[in-house]
Order: sequence, then C-alpha cells, then structure tokens
Amino acid sequence: MEKNRNYFIAIALSVLIVFAWQFLYMNPRMEAQQRAEEARRALQGEAAQTTSPESPGAQSTPTGNLPGANPAQTTVTRDQALAKTPRVQIETPALIGSINLTGARFDDLKLREYHETVDDSSPIITLFSPSDTRDGYFTELGYIPNEAIGTVPGTSTQWTLASGDKLTQQTPVTLSFTNDKGITFTRTISVDDHYMLTVTDKVDNKTAAPVALTPYGRVIRNNKPATPSVWVIHEGFIGVMGESGRLSEHTYSNIEEEQYTNEKATTGWFGITDKYWAATIVPPQTLPYVTRFSHFTGGQASYQADYKGDDLTIQPGQSTELKNLVFAGAKEVPLVSRYETDYSIPQFNRLIDWGWFYFITKPMFQLMDFFFRHVGNFGVAILLTTVVVKALFFPLANKQYASMANMKRVQPKLEELKAKHGDDRMAMQQAMMALYKEEKINPIAGCWPVLLQIPVFFALYKVIYVTIEMRHAPFFGWIQDLSAPDPTSLFNLFGLLPYDVPHFLLIGVWPLVMGITMFLQMRMNPTPPDPTQAMIFTWMPVVFTFMLASFPAGLVIYWAWNNTLSITQQALIMKRHGAKIELFSNLKGLFRRKPAASK
Repeated sequence: MEKNRNYFIAIALSVLIVFAWQFLYMNPRMEAQQRAEEARRALQGEAAQTTSPESPGAQSTPTGNLPGANPAQTTVTRDQALAKTPRVQIETPALIGSINLTGARFDDLKLREYHETVDDSSPIITLFSPSDTRDGYFTELGYIPNEAIGTVPGTSTQWTLASGDKLTQQTPVTLSFTNDKGITFTRTISVDDHYMLTVTDKVDNKTAAPVALTPYGRVIRNNKPATPSVWVIHEGFIGVMGESGRLSEHTYSNIEEEQYTNEKATTGWFGITDKYWAATIVPPQTLPYVTRFSHFTGGQASYQADYKGDDLTIQPGQSTELKNLVFAGAKEVPLVSRYETDYSIPQFNRLIDWGWFYFITKPMFQLMDFFFRHVGNFGVAILLTTVVVKALFFPLANKQYASMANMKRVQPKLEELKAKHGDDRMAMQQAMMALYKEEKINPIAGCWPVLLQIPVFFALYKVIYVTIEMRHAPFFGWIQDLSAPDPTSLFNLFGLLPYDVPHFLLIGVWPLVMGITMFLQMRMNPTPPDPTQAMIFTWMPVVFTFMLASFPAGLVIYWAWNNTLSITQQALIMKRHGAKIELFSNLKGLFRRKPAASK
C-alpha cells in the first residue's frame, strides 16, 4: 500500500509542479509583459515623428525587393485613416469594413459575430486597421516593379473601381489599373458568407514585347496582440509550405531575433495567428514561391509575413490569371476544416493550435461540439463529454480501484511484515514482493489509469483555452464565459461585500466545489501512516483550489464533475470487492478529539 501511495504522490507532485509553474511564474510574467507592452505603445505614440504617411518612395524598397518597413510616421485615429483614401465597402453576414483603393488593401475589417466582452452591446472585434494607425494590421497583394514592365500594382497604386459598388457574398467587385507601358491589370474580389476572400488578377499584355511579372503578397501588423501569449498556445507567424506538409510556427520574439525564410514551394499557406483570429494568404498553388517572416524596426516597428513568386512571363498580346485566397477572421473549427476541403488548402486545420496531443484534443472537441449541437450549452457538453471519457476509461479504472481494494485487503499482513522486519528495508521489500506475488497483486496497477488520464486533462484544457467556440460560451448562473476564470470570490462573500479583491484571491464557487470533491476523493482511502504523506494529502486539495482558481471555469467544472464521478465509481467498485470505504471514517476522524498524550 505504501509503495502504491508513493506512486500517487509522485504523480500528484508532477501535476502540482505544472500548475505551480503556471500560477507562480507564467501568470506574473504575463502581467509584467502586458504592462511592458502598454508602456512600449505609449512611448511609441509619443516618439512618432510628423511626416507624410506612406509616400510611395518611402514605402517601397529598392527595385526587385518586397515592400517592407514603414517610415516613421504620425499615427492617426482609425476614423481619420479611413477617411483619407477612397474605399469600397464590404458587408457580409460575418464581416463589415472596406477595401482601400490605394494599394487595393484589406485594411478595414470587423467581425460582426464577435464582441470584445460577453456583453452583446460591447464593440465588435476589429481585426484589420490602416497602416498609419497605432494598431495597423492589413493584407496586401501586388507585384514587384522592374524597368521593363514599368509601374505595377503595389503599395501606392491608385486603383479604379470598374464594376460593383459594394463587396457582398452575392456581388463581387472589380478594380482596374493600366500602367505607363499599356499593361492592364484587372482585379476581381469576391467573398463568401464568412471569412474567405478570393482575389483574381487578370493581366493583359498589350505591348509588343514579352513582360515578366513577380507577384507578392504580405500580411503586416504594427504591434503584437495586446494580451501576452502563454505557453499553452502559439501566437505569431504560422504556415504550411511545400509538399512535406510540415507546420512552421515562429513567435514574435523568434523573428525579432532572426528573419526566417522558407524553401521554395508550390503549395501551402502562411500568415499571422492570434489566439482566436488569423490573417493568412494562400498563394497561387501552381506558381513557385518563397515565404519570409520578418520584423522591421526602421520607422514604425512592424511584423510581416510575405511571399515572393517566381517571375511569370506574358507574351505580347496574351493574358494570364493569378488567384490568391485571403483568410481574415475567426478560427472556427468547422469552418477552417471546410475551407481545407473546399479549397484544397493543405493542412489548413493546423491554423488552430491543437497542441502535441492533437490526436486527443481534436476528437474531444468534436465530441463536445456534437453534444453542444444537441443540448445548446457547452457547459453541459463538458459534463456529458466527461461521462463518455469516464466510460472509456472504466476498464482501467476498474483495475485501478480493484488493485486498491486488494491492497486494503492485505493491509493487515503488510503491518505484520513491518513489525517483523522492523528497519530492515531490504528484507521488508522482498517480503512485500513475495506477498504481492502470492496474492496476485500488481502494486503499480493503480497508477496507469491516472497516468493515461493526464493527457486527456491537458487536451481538455487545450480545447477550452484555444477554441473560439468556448469564448464567451455561458454555463448557468454567474458563469458567462467558460474560457475565463470563475469571476466570484470567497473573500468578498461572492459579491455580497462591496469591494474587489486582488487577482490571486479570486477563489470562486466552482474552484471551491472542485476542492471539496478532491478532498472527498482523497478521503476515500485510509490516511497514510507517514506524517509527510498525510500532510501532502491533507493540503493538496487546498493548494489545487488556489491554483485552479485562475484556470478557465470550464476546466474547473470538468475537474469537479470528474471527481464526483470518480468518487461514485470508486465506492461502487470497492463495495463490490468487499473493501471498506474509508470516507465516513476519515471524516469522523477529522472531528474526533485525539486523546491527550500520557505524561
């Protein structure tokens, strides 16, 4: 029994270390990063110089290179920036915004179905903003100039609206531009009912000589996300380029230290991803291209993911077409999977960070989503998913509790061996192994189910933390966002007292329920005779209550419900094996006065 208990202590301590890392290191680090980011933005706003924003010469780099760093410039408000240039409106069930006719940029997009807070009257999410705003973020497609072809569409090109007056899912718009050499560029832009924009360029060479075009596309943003990233999710540069289908992920800090250039490819996609939103480009899948992730510090600092295609030759009197796809929106799981299939985008589902245990995480989300479609509440879906997981692990759990019951059954014999061998540990170990063999008991059989369930726990944590479906998903009562911590606190009597408490004292109702169920589950077994083990088992529910208080409420609800099911399951199995259930005896022992020590 003691050896079995040691294994449990080792497992519990391992989990404890992970949570301690999150609670004691990551949370303070995230808060410090957020304060530093706010200070950096304030300093950047004060230090910005007053120059004309994005003059053609300043924005473009030398001939043959992609556009890169923005010059030092005065940042203006978003409304001021939008009013400075002619635009074509965008309006779909999911998007609202406009296309900037200067450069044909997508630099004004808001997500109509998502709000900044759980309050539906709060502002909707702003994804793209013009480059001369503090939070500039946009996507641009164009061509790299050369002397033979003359002026080509790029950063400062003034496009003309040829047809259509508003981009909707039923009505595409067409833009046109004819350069000084007589080459005509016609750009048709369409959008579906969600977040996929299709940009088709037709280039007519009406000159007497062949011309070579070098296409490019870029996603660029001025600042990192306002909320610092955490270890459980990737935010930054992302892509799958080439036949290998290998996912390429780079954080902002990685690219600040060193630019990344991918090998030439003919398939794939790339872009910039946040926790819930992303902006990506799918280049023409027949034209070889090279992708690059960069950080520019000249003028206004910015982060850029771009591609540069091979030269495309157009003979005199001929024309060619290039099609780019631009995804700009929320990373909804069914939608991203549908785009992967409908547009044949390789590994596009990896845009959602399923993590190392993706083979568990994604099926678990699909199971939860299945229940959600039937019950309409993700909190209830979590409870039902927990029941299914418990059912799948029932054979292992049955062995676990059967092993524990057998260990209790031979406990008197173990005590006899301890009294017989005293401090002779070697003899004691040999006698214990002989007893286990005689009784056909595997002392570590009870540990394997716990070890196997740890990946399931982290997979569920990933699902709740990463998927946008969990964002602002309510449960019942005061839980209006399963992806956020329980907002109540014991230390202001759950809101009855009129003051706020520090973040580390936000011990809500559900963390308390989880702590109580964990305490009851541990009291199902006899109190360890070793004082150190007894202390660990006594204080562990308290420590976990404080640590899980900062975790998403959905995860805490799962843990509390899982503990409740485990208590019921353990009681039934132990009763069937004739083992004593120690819960009530242990609870009585807590309130029983110990006899005074004899003098």
